[in-house]
Amino acid sequence: MQSTFLTAEWRKLAIANYSVDPRILTPYLPYKTELDIWNGKCYVSLVGFCFIKTRVLGISIPFHKDFEEINLRFYVRFKQDGVWKRGVTFIKEIVPKPVLAFIANSIYREKYVSLPTKHEWLKNGESIKSSYAWKHGGEWDSISVIADKQSIGIPIGSEEEFITEHYWGYTQLNDRQTSEYRVEHPKWEVYPITDHKIRVRFPELYGSSFASLQDRIPDSVMLAEGSAISVRKAKRIQ
Repeated sequence: MQSTFLTAEWRKLAIANYSVDPRILTPYLPYKTELDIWNGKCYVSLVGFCFIKTRVLGISIPFHKDFEEINLRFYVRFKQDGVWKRGVTFIKEIVPKPVLAFIANSIYREKYVSLPTKHEWLKNGESIKSSYAWKHGGEWDSISVIADKQSIGIPIGSEEEFITEHYWGYTQLNDRQTSEYRVEHPKWEVYPITDHKIRVRFPELYGSSFASLQDRIPDSVMLAEGSAISVRKAKRIQ
């Protein structure tokens, strides 16, 4: 097993899921992976959350421990020795610090960019609100969810389980190589959603392939509590 590269907590993951034509995602598929479909739907997800207590190779980097990340991702699988590994592939990942983007892009060949970000967590009576925003082109985009403040377990076989329990990351290196890394965390709990608001200029940030998501109501919205996580060092599939 690969050694641990990064440890942190991922908290208050706001997730908006959109079903798309699989042909939109085919050009982004890493070598030897295939799309992972749930109940006939091919999903792409917009995810906002916070990294907390981040350590790289056991070292806490000053001013880079706590920060937001917003990503657009989809779901893939890879068969090894007759067993399917379920993972995610990223279209783009946003963080506020250039150093964070540099490290991730250099080591994992991910698609990070650095933009101004912010978040807000609020509790009000019986509800909680989690919102994430990022600034590009001089304007702020955002995802915001309101949910019951009491979290619940994720049912086996549910859509929430499919979305949150992909434990591998796959990144296209070239047409004959893929980077694979494992993410470890316990099963999460989720908060029942009561309302949401999404303002995202999808084509400007993610390209014309995702223009159909502009102003579209997502198929589902979730808020996961998250947990402590560990990311293993990457290896190559070739």
